[in-house]
Amino acid sequence: MFMGTGSDVGKSLIVAGLCRALSNRGLSVAPFKPQNMSNNAAVTADGGEIGRAQALQARAARRAPITAMNPVLLKPEGETGSQVVVRGQRRASLSARQYWADRAQLLPEVMDAFGELAATADIVLVEGAGSASEVNLRGGDIANFGFARAAAIPVILVGDIHRGGVIASIVGTMAVIDPEDAALVRASLINKFFGDPALFDAGRRFLAERTGRPCLGPVPHFADAAKLPAEDALALDHYSGGQGAFHVVVPRLPRIANFDDLDPLRAEPGVTLTLVQPGEALPRDADLVLLPGSKATRADLAALRANGWDIDILAHHRAGGLILGICGGYQMLGRTIADPDGIEGAPGTSDGLGLLAIDTVLEARKQLRTERALHVATGQSVDGYHMHMGVSDGADRARPFARIDEDDEGAVSPDGRVMGTYLHGLFAADGFRRAFLGEASSPDLAYEAGVEAALDDLAAHLEAHLDIDMLLALAAPMKV
Repeated sequence: MFMGTGSDVGKSLIVAGLCRALSNRGLSVAPFKPQNMSNNAAVTADGGEIGRAQALQARAARRAPITAMNPVLLKPEGETGSQVVVRGQRRASLSARQYWADRAQLLPEVMDAFGELAATADIVLVEGAGSASEVNLRGGDIANFGFARAAAIPVILVGDIHRGGVIASIVGTMAVIDPEDAALVRASLINKFFGDPALFDAGRRFLAERTGRPCLGPVPHFADAAKLPAEDALALDHYSGGQGAFHVVVPRLPRIANFDDLDPLRAEPGVTLTLVQPGEALPRDADLVLLPGSKATRADLAALRANGWDIDILAHHRAGGLILGICGGYQMLGRTIADPDGIEGAPGTSDGLGLLAIDTVLEARKQLRTERALHVATGQSVDGYHMHMGVSDGADRARPFARIDEDDEGAVSPDGRVMGTYLHGLFAADGFRRAFLGEASSPDLAYEAGVEAALDDLAAHLEAHLDIDMLLALAAPMKV
């Protein structure tokens, strides 16, 4: 199990790289994260949803993603509450206080999921959540040492040297955690190193002497990490990029979901993607305004208006610009969003932006499925997925964005400049992306092949800088 001294130290990337490296060695590998918190999720082969990082790790391990890989997923809906997804299905929406008081009750289901994976793999690579040193949250824990103790598995403690203070973070973690938890820690691992690794030799010796455990690494910074889908919303702080002539503008909604929809656009050399931060105006030179998915559509629509982005979007439309809404963004483009049962908050109805003649009603049943669709305007196929809790209907549905078998999907305005769809992942389809962007796209960009190449390069990177044989020797026999 890989735990971090803090959030965003690179645990997910380390596990993904090891999944591919060990798969390359001929081992059957499975990723596992007992509890995750993220609004970036993926649909699984068994009809549920898990965190995007575990889906990427499954891909790295050359396995189909299944709900057992992330049995508890928390999807924040507000400042103090989350939707609780257990074994891929929504179970409840709880305040943070309610969840933390009751989470220990989920440990049996977490252990059952772990046992299912252990029965099908030579090795399971487990990722912790947040910081291993959050002793204030230790009681009832199922994400870090609470799970590790229950499963009796060894722990590697990961620290990020790039943010500074890595020696103190590792030594300090060992000092504050319970001695029985500390007994599970077998080694530390230094991640995201820049420069000559030999410069950290004295640091490795100090850590080994002070903690009584070997220090692995340091693992140099992996520059191509940006080519892999990110899960942590911290990645959005520095997400904008590109210098292409075609300008895609995306408002950063507070509860933005499945933002990896944007990754293929950011990879296009002919595109500049600007993720507009709260308090900033949408750039007037936008060619396409893209409204992304949201975990709380009505709340994010209110935030969009509070930032004045509704005015910017309407001005963009009057100027002849293109607008695309995906999932929650699609719902915002309509006339109304009704939540009569209080699925995402207080019951009520919100006025949408009125750019599509549709109305949406939120309902408790979440639609989770992968889809192969045909984009109507270009005739290109798209492999995407649905992950939403609403039904939209209205006059503009007579002009569908796509067709799935004989069914219409999405909506398009009469002038064709405003489009909405529930399909996530559509820009990963090279043919569709090229047809949609036209001259702004590169015929040489094969997005999915690039993700595979990045995973292979990450595996080679870890093979070069980590003693993987030692890691395997530290692993404990699995109890099935």
